[in-house]
Amino acid sequence: MTFRTLQGADLKGKTALVRVDFNVPMEDGKVSDDTRLKAALPTVGLLCEAGAKTVLLAHFDRPKGKRVPEMSLKPVLDDLAALVSKPVAWADDCIGEAAQSTIRAMKPGEVVLLENVRFHAGEEKNDPAFAAEMAKLGDIYVNDAFSAAHRAHASTEGLARLLPAYPGVAMERELNALELALGKPERPVMGIVGGSKVSTKLDLLKNLVTRLDKLAIGGGMANTFLYAQGHDVGASYCEKDLAETAREIIRLAGHNNCKLFLPLDIVVAEQMASGVPTRVRNLGNVDDHERILDAGPETVARLKRAMANSKTLVWNGPLGVFEIPPFQRGTMEAAWHAAQLCRESKLTAVAGGGDTVSALNAAGVAIDFTFVSTAGGAFLEWMEGKVLPGVEALKI
Repeated sequence: MTFRTLQGADLKGKTALVRVDFNVPMEDGKVSDDTRLKAALPTVGLLCEAGAKTVLLAHFDRPKGKRVPEMSLKPVLDDLAALVSKPVAWADDCIGEAAQSTIRAMKPGEVVLLENVRFHAGEEKNDPAFAAEMAKLGDIYVNDAFSAAHRAHASTEGLARLLPAYPGVAMERELNALELALGKPERPVMGIVGGSKVSTKLDLLKNLVTRLDKLAIGGGMANTFLYAQGHDVGASYCEKDLAETAREIIRLAGHNNCKLFLPLDIVVAEQMASGVPTRVRNLGNVDDHERILDAGPETVARLKRAMANSKTLVWNGPLGVFEIPPFQRGTMEAAWHAAQLCRESKLTAVAGGGDTVSALNAAGVAIDFTFVSTAGGAFLEWMEGKVLPGVEALKI
């Protein structure tokens, strides 16, 4: 992938339209988690130091093309100003005179936040006229919102076609990490895919078995594969109607020389609740009232050996119900082992997806992984092999 980069670009005196992800959690009208605001700081800092005017474009919630006061971006202004350690101007619209006059009044090195781009129906429709109105506001376009890059919207794709376009610092880091993981990885490459449903990750599994050397399947979705192989899964969550699909994925893995790792043993309980008694069972040895809720010790030990014999790891989804104490052990042990290999420079590990990020944070190892993506849907679509419009538009 070839992109322009902000490093070394002539930015002095330029007005940069920067697409950021400020769709932050709010409680009682205040930001309750500023992670996404912090993610924009490196790009904002670079532009300010280079003497550019920084104009921030973002969406909040789903106003569906109408001005909804409770979906205004204005409540993030104070938190953002505190993080950038300077005043942040505000414009009550993202096009027209309200935006133009605010930007004209700016000095190089200053920052302005424009109102929710989704207040205009043209945003999600990727309307060329709306994109052109935004383009009038700046000299260059910077996309620093990988989490929105799977959407072909005016502020993520349309604008990039109208102005010289660059990835922001966070976007560039994400793209570089993804290239390391699946673009041009060091082999052998291993994947771990967990979570509850096969149905939500069919495209992902079908793509990965054609690109990886090894793929481990865990979580509730592993039950569907075990059932497809004729193993009794008791009262476990299982998409029995997808048994043939699971067998198709097993065959596809074989055709592509991708070694598939399914559970060797499992941890079961009669209830999915904290503190309940658990038992380790061999495959098929599950009572009718028991539920499979975690990977067993043999399964985890084999996964650890497979990781140690790999150079690259891509991880999406936990191995069990890690949120409930009796069933977190498989995910935690695998995460600790991957983190240790990363610390020893023996493994490049890239992970993403909401549950995965939560699990790695719970294990205290997110900081040790090579890269942890918080991009959610965009990360998943990238793993599925799909084209991300917001990324494609940045290529030169």
